Amino acid sequence: MGRLADFDNRVDDALGRLRGKRWADRLFYSASAIGDHGMLWVLLAGVRALRGPQHRKAATRAAIGVGVESLIVNIGIKSLFRRRRPRPADDFVHPHHLRIPLTSSFPSGHSTSAFTAATLLSDGDPAMAPVYFAAATVVAASRVYVKIHHASDVIAGIGVGLALGQIGRRLFPLESDRLRKG
Repeated sequence: MGRLADFDNRVDDALGRLRGKRWADRLFYSASAIGDHGMLWVLLAGVRALRGPQHRKAATRAAIGVGVESLIVNIGIKSLFRRRRPRPADDFVHPHHLRIPLTSSFPSGHSTSAFTAATLLSDGDPAMAPVYFAAATVVAASRVYVKIHHASDVIAGIGVGLALGQIGRRLFPLESDRLRKG
Protein backbone atom coordinates (compact mmCIF):
# COMPACT_ATOMS: atom_id res chain seq x y z
CA MET A 1 0.00 0.00 0.00
CA GLY A 2 2.99 2.33 0.40
CA ARG A 3 3.41 3.00 -3.31
CA LEU A 4 -0.32 3.41 -3.81
CA ALA A 5 -0.55 5.87 -0.92
CA ASP A 6 2.48 7.74 -2.29
CA PHE A 7 0.82 8.00 -5.68
CA ASP A 8 -2.44 9.19 -4.15
CA ASN A 9 -0.59 11.78 -2.06
CA ARG A 10 1.42 13.08 -5.03
CA VAL A 11 -1.74 13.60 -7.10
CA ASP A 12 -3.51 15.22 -4.15
CA ASP A 13 -0.55 17.56 -3.61
CA ALA A 14 -0.54 18.52 -7.30
CA LEU A 15 -4.25 19.36 -7.20
CA GLY A 16 -3.67 21.17 -3.91
CA ARG A 17 -1.87 23.88 -5.87
CA LEU A 18 -5.18 24.70 -7.57
CA ARG A 19 -7.44 24.44 -4.53
CA GLY A 20 -8.68 27.79 -3.33
CA LYS A 21 -8.52 29.38 -6.77
CA ARG A 22 -12.02 30.58 -7.51
CA TRP A 23 -12.20 29.27 -11.09
CA ALA A 24 -10.87 25.83 -10.12
CA ASP A 25 -13.16 25.52 -7.09
CA ARG A 26 -16.21 26.42 -9.18
CA LEU A 27 -15.25 24.11 -12.06
CA PHE A 28 -14.48 21.04 -9.98
CA TYR A 29 -17.21 21.42 -7.36
CA SER A 30 -19.78 22.00 -10.12
CA ALA A 31 -18.50 18.99 -12.09
CA SER A 32 -18.65 16.83 -8.99
CA ALA A 33 -22.19 17.95 -8.17
CA ILE A 34 -23.57 17.52 -11.70
CA GLY A 35 -21.95 14.08 -11.85
CA ASP A 36 -24.10 12.96 -8.88
CA HIS A 37 -26.52 10.19 -9.84
CA GLY A 38 -25.37 10.36 -13.47
CA MET A 39 -27.27 13.62 -14.04
CA LEU A 40 -24.78 15.01 -16.55
CA TRP A 41 -24.80 11.84 -18.62
CA VAL A 42 -28.58 11.59 -18.75
CA LEU A 43 -28.67 15.26 -19.78
CA LEU A 44 -26.08 14.72 -22.53
CA ALA A 45 -27.95 11.61 -23.69
CA GLY A 46 -31.13 13.69 -23.87
CA VAL A 47 -29.39 16.34 -25.96
CA ARG A 48 -28.06 13.65 -28.28
CA ALA A 49 -31.56 12.17 -28.64
CA LEU A 50 -32.88 15.57 -29.74
CA ARG A 51 -30.43 15.58 -32.65
CA GLY A 52 -32.53 13.12 -34.62
CA PRO A 53 -33.82 9.57 -34.91
CA GLN A 54 -30.40 8.08 -35.63
CA HIS A 55 -29.18 9.39 -32.25
CA ARG A 56 -32.10 8.18 -30.11
CA LYS A 57 -30.97 4.57 -29.80
CA ALA A 58 -27.45 5.64 -28.79
CA ALA A 59 -28.88 8.08 -26.26
CA THR A 60 -31.25 5.49 -24.79
CA ARG A 61 -28.45 2.93 -24.61
CA ALA A 62 -26.21 5.43 -22.80
CA ALA A 63 -28.89 6.40 -20.25
CA ILE A 64 -29.70 2.76 -19.53
CA GLY A 65 -25.98 1.95 -19.46
CA VAL A 66 -25.35 4.52 -16.73
CA GLY A 67 -28.17 2.99 -14.67
CA VAL A 68 -26.79 -0.52 -15.09
CA GLU A 69 -23.27 0.73 -14.33
CA SER A 70 -24.53 2.30 -11.11
CA LEU A 71 -26.04 -0.98 -9.95
CA ILE A 72 -22.93 -2.97 -10.85
CA VAL A 73 -20.56 -0.54 -9.16
CA ASN A 74 -22.54 0.69 -6.16
CA ILE A 75 -24.20 -2.57 -5.18
CA GLY A 76 -21.69 -5.04 -6.58
CA ILE A 77 -18.09 -3.83 -6.76
CA LYS A 78 -18.14 -1.29 -3.92
CA SER A 79 -19.57 -3.91 -1.55
CA LEU A 80 -16.40 -5.98 -2.10
CA PHE A 81 -14.17 -3.14 -0.92
CA ARG A 82 -14.28 -1.10 2.26
CA ARG A 83 -11.83 1.63 1.40
CA ARG A 84 -12.17 4.80 3.43
CA ARG A 85 -12.50 8.10 1.71
CA PRO A 86 -9.66 10.62 2.04
CA ARG A 87 -9.56 12.51 5.29
CA PRO A 88 -9.10 16.18 4.61
CA ALA A 89 -6.77 18.09 6.91
CA ASP A 90 -8.41 19.72 9.90
CA ASP A 91 -8.04 23.14 8.28
CA PHE A 92 -9.61 22.03 4.97
CA VAL A 93 -13.01 23.57 4.31
CA HIS A 94 -15.19 22.76 1.30
CA PRO A 95 -15.90 26.16 -0.28
CA HIS A 96 -19.12 24.88 -1.86
CA HIS A 97 -21.81 22.48 -0.70
CA LEU A 98 -21.02 18.88 -1.55
CA ARG A 99 -22.83 15.58 -1.05
CA ILE A 100 -20.49 13.06 0.56
CA PRO A 101 -21.46 9.45 -0.24
CA LEU A 102 -21.55 6.76 2.41
CA THR A 103 -20.30 3.97 0.14
CA SER A 104 -16.75 2.69 -0.20
CA SER A 105 -14.27 5.02 -1.82
CA PHE A 106 -13.14 2.28 -4.25
CA PRO A 107 -13.78 2.58 -7.13
CA SER A 108 -15.06 6.07 -7.88
CA GLY A 109 -18.67 5.79 -9.05
CA HIS A 110 -18.50 9.23 -10.67
CA SER A 111 -15.55 8.02 -12.75
CA THR A 112 -17.20 4.76 -13.75
CA SER A 113 -20.42 6.46 -14.82
CA ALA A 114 -18.50 9.21 -16.61
CA PHE A 115 -16.42 6.86 -18.71
CA THR A 116 -19.24 4.36 -19.31
CA ALA A 117 -21.37 7.22 -20.63
CA ALA A 118 -18.57 8.81 -22.67
CA THR A 119 -17.81 5.46 -24.30
CA LEU A 120 -21.46 4.81 -25.16
CA LEU A 121 -22.29 8.37 -26.22
CA SER A 122 -19.23 8.70 -28.45
CA ASP A 123 -20.17 5.55 -30.39
CA GLY A 124 -21.45 6.74 -33.76
CA ASP A 125 -20.79 10.38 -32.85
CA PRO A 126 -17.09 10.98 -33.55
CA ALA A 127 -17.45 14.76 -33.75
CA MET A 128 -18.71 14.90 -30.15
CA ALA A 129 -16.43 12.19 -28.72
CA PRO A 130 -13.79 14.70 -27.51
CA VAL A 131 -16.50 16.65 -25.67
CA TYR A 132 -17.87 13.53 -23.97
CA PHE A 133 -14.42 12.35 -22.89
CA ALA A 134 -13.31 15.84 -21.79
CA ALA A 135 -16.43 16.13 -19.60
CA ALA A 136 -15.77 12.64 -18.20
CA THR A 137 -12.17 13.58 -17.39
CA VAL A 138 -13.20 16.77 -15.56
CA VAL A 139 -15.85 14.91 -13.54
CA ALA A 140 -13.38 12.14 -12.64
CA ALA A 141 -10.62 14.60 -11.65
CA SER A 142 -13.11 16.60 -9.61
CA ARG A 143 -13.50 13.72 -7.16
CA VAL A 144 -9.84 13.94 -6.16
CA TYR A 145 -9.91 17.75 -6.20
CA VAL A 146 -12.82 17.88 -3.73
CA LYS A 147 -11.18 15.19 -1.56
CA ILE A 148 -13.98 12.65 -1.91
CA HIS A 149 -11.77 10.02 -3.60
CA HIS A 150 -8.16 8.97 -3.77
CA ALA A 151 -6.56 9.26 -7.22
CA SER A 152 -6.26 5.47 -7.41
CA ASP A 153 -10.05 5.18 -6.85
CA VAL A 154 -10.58 7.44 -9.85
CA ILE A 155 -8.15 5.57 -12.09
CA ALA A 156 -9.80 2.26 -11.20
CA GLY A 157 -13.20 3.84 -11.90
CA ILE A 158 -12.02 5.05 -15.30
CA GLY A 159 -10.87 1.53 -16.16
CA VAL A 160 -14.14 -0.04 -15.00
CA GLY A 161 -16.16 2.59 -16.87
CA LEU A 162 -14.26 2.07 -20.12
CA ALA A 163 -14.71 -1.69 -19.81
CA LEU A 164 -18.44 -1.43 -19.06
CA GLY A 165 -18.88 0.98 -21.97
CA GLN A 166 -17.18 -1.44 -24.36
CA ILE A 167 -19.30 -4.31 -23.05
CA GLY A 168 -22.42 -2.20 -23.63
CA ARG A 169 -21.31 -1.39 -27.18
CA ARG A 170 -20.77 -5.07 -27.96
CA LEU A 171 -23.95 -6.36 -26.32
CA PHE A 172 -26.17 -3.63 -27.79
CA PRO A 173 -24.56 -2.37 -31.01
CA LEU A 174 -26.09 0.49 -32.91
CA GLU A 175 -27.84 -0.52 -36.15
CA SER A 176 -25.08 1.06 -38.25
CA ASP A 177 -22.54 -1.22 -36.49
CA ARG A 178 -24.66 -4.29 -37.08
CA LEU A 179 -25.03 -3.48 -40.78
CA ARG A 180 -21.28 -2.92 -41.25
CA LYS A 181 -20.40 -6.22 -39.57
CA GLY A 182 -23.13 -8.25 -41.25
